[in-house]
Amino acid sequence: MSEIVRIGSSARWSDVVIHAGTARWVEVAADQTPDARYQVAQVLSQIDATLEQIGSSRTQLLQVLIYLSDLHHITQLNEVWDEWIPQGDAPVRACVEAGLGKGCLVEMVVTAAVETMHRAS
Repeated sequence: MSEIVRIGSSARWSDVVIHAGTARWVEVAADQTPDARYQVAQVLSQIDATLEQIGSSRTQLLQVLIYLSDLHHITQLNEVWDEWIPQGDAPVRACVEAGLGKGCLVEMVVTAAVETMHRAS
């Protein structure tokens, strides 16, 4: 059985879990005071940072599940997303409306391939 690597583990969750060459994690905007466009951009930037941390990249994204507090934010999401995602390397994506915490306008659940198992430092 493949080793399971957990990064940033606490009693309730891990920041990233890597198993069998696949990493999984969740991102929400660190600053939840701005509008939807800014929060989406912030979350995508945070995804970039996590991809770098685990030795992966945008082209290795497999799936992104997107939760919006209001589907009226889909236009802003798509505009920022379309600039961010590499042409020809889009992952599977779903977007749904969900009751998120106060101030949280977007949450993304990310799955990405990793070349080698990353060990938490």
